[in-house]
Amino acid sequence: MIELTAAAYTIPTDGPEADGTLAWTSTTLVLVEASSEEWTGLGWTYGPAAVAGTVTALLAPVVRDTGALDPPGAHERMCRAVRNAGRPGVCAMAISAVDCALWDLKARLLGLPLHRLLGAVHDEVPVYGSGGFTTDDHARLRDQLGNWAGDLGIPRVKIKIGEARGARTGRDLERLRVAREVIGPDTELYADANGAYNAKQAVRVAEAAPDLRWFEEPVSSDDVAGLRAVRDAVPCEVAAGEYGYDLPYYVRLIDAVDCPQADVTRVGGITEFLRVAAFARAHARDLSAHCAPHLHAAVMAAVPNARHIEWFHDHVRIESMLFDGALVPSGGVVRPRDDAPGIGLEFRRRDAEEYRVA
Repeated sequence: MIELTAAAYTIPTDGPEADGTLAWTSTTLVLVEASSEEWTGLGWTYGPAAVAGTVTALLAPVVRDTGALDPPGAHERMCRAVRNAGRPGVCAMAISAVDCALWDLKARLLGLPLHRLLGAVHDEVPVYGSGGFTTDDHARLRDQLGNWAGDLGIPRVKIKIGEARGARTGRDLERLRVAREVIGPDTELYADANGAYNAKQAVRVAEAAPDLRWFEEPVSSDDVAGLRAVRDAVPCEVAAGEYGYDLPYYVRLIDAVDCPQADVTRVGGITEFLRVAAFARAHARDLSAHCAPHLHAAVMAAVPNARHIEWFHDHVRIESMLFDGALVPSGGVVRPRDDAPGIGLEFRRRDAEEYRVA
């Protein structure tokens, strides 16, 4: 028998944060614990606290009697259980957190690091530094970029552009020039517009940017035709996919981007993430992992076509605060832990309690 519990924790940011289409002052992590006998697996997602209620009300009853060694079976039951609630969004995030917890539980039951259970292809996975919020002044931007490219030796970094839904392209380009100045000519510069531009505007920004290597969501990820138009017009790679909540989403997206992205905390957990990775490989595409780096480290080590993991400022900070065993990138890569079963992390319950929400 498997018992599921879920709780939400809202952590204030360490400064005002915004991208091209949204601003926020806190981030909520919903933690799921899956227990069988004396073992407990951990999974989480970043989303509204309502995800926790979805886990307990809709998913726990159908997971309870599944075998602890059969996460794909539980995954199928969960997908069926949310039919009338609607799978994309909150339900998909709930399924993702539970599925990750079930895979972690299985690995702990078998005494294996998760990437060894999945079948490791890589001993280490590249990362890119990610943050550079539109609310950051030049001093904060320089400090963050200097930490990634200098202190941690990460040879690829990303900042947010598209400020005010694309209304301030002059400042966007100025910030890209500052970023290039800080990181020098040998570090790859990425930009994320979070869907703020229209297609022609995105092309103009890409052409004016200083040696841009990666352009993420130059237009809305719902605008597949616009993504394809930008990809065909610019020399840098175009990426999207973080809002994919199931495998069929990538059928629509795959020919519109150079490198699809997927998020194990949104797409349906490890079970569905691996299916997306296989689909991308069948189309000769690498796969990039969006955010939640400590959940992605093990699964990306098992993906032959893994490109890199987003070392996202908010999530790195939260995961380092709330879990023992957090990873530290070295030379632009992270290594999933080989010295502990599962994902190798333990939840700091006492430290997290002050952030818990009803």
